[in-house]
Amino acid sequence: MRTAIVTDSTAYITPEERARLNIRMIPLSVNIAGELFAEEIDITASEFYDKVRGAKEFPKTTQPPVGEFASLFEQLAKDYDEVVSIHLSSGISGTYQGAVQAGEMVDNIDVYSFDSEISCAVQGFYVLRAAEMAAEGFSAKDILAALADMQQYIRAYFIVDDLAHLQRGGRLSAAAALIGGLLQVKPVLHFVDKVIVPFEKIRTRKKALKRAEELLAQDASKYEAMDAAVIHGNCQTEAEEWMAQLAASYPNVNFKLSYFGPVIGTHLGEGAMGLGWTKK
Repeated sequence: MRTAIVTDSTAYITPEERARLNIRMIPLSVNIAGELFAEEIDITASEFYDKVRGAKEFPKTTQPPVGEFASLFEQLAKDYDEVVSIHLSSGISGTYQGAVQAGEMVDNIDVYSFDSEISCAVQGFYVLRAAEMAAEGFSAKDILAALADMQQYIRAYFIVDDLAHLQRGGRLSAAAALIGGLLQVKPVLHFVDKVIVPFEKIRTRKKALKRAEELLAQDASKYEAMDAAVIHGNCQTEAEEWMAQLAASYPNVNFKLSYFGPVIGTHLGEGAMGLGWTKK
């Protein structure tokens, strides 16, 4: 069985990694003042933050058309027997459901869609594992079983400078955003049941980042080896410094630097920082 791996742009996997592991990517888009940009194709993360900084109109995000998935799956049917299509949480986007619908529309190839229940580089951990397994000849069902097993080890926490972005975009309740704004806290957020919710309310950014590190440390002490990502919203220098400090403290963790691109950056805002990991 030849198995193709598909994901969407919010996994923020580099073009080099996609080419090396033969990963297909369908982009989500961001609408800035009426102009539509396919992320990772028409606009980079830094260009996005420059465009929206100080803008009067809040950007909007758009999931890929079902037809775009269907066209890709039909093309893949020429060379593959099956597809594993891995997407950002269905609780914050209809992208996963679009892949499911497209999979039901095509013949001559079996499409298995997987809801990562998360996003960004942590979603990317699933994609990279799936692509490595596909390259080794594993079937879609074997890959899906491995991804389901991974879910118990996946963790991600993030800190935003301004909860208003999440609240305006409908990704966080108005009550949670209001509490954050009134108390001037920097809540540590995470995904629960596919949606973004506060994990803990912390007074300062420095303490919030420290709390994320403490949570990483708990797992780093339990597992022999882990993969982790430091994820930033256009604050690369701060992220690099934090990652260097973490790498020195946790030698059994393989860290990489990633970013919140235009679509996720729309909801988190500039200055957001995240830390995600999984057991190797």
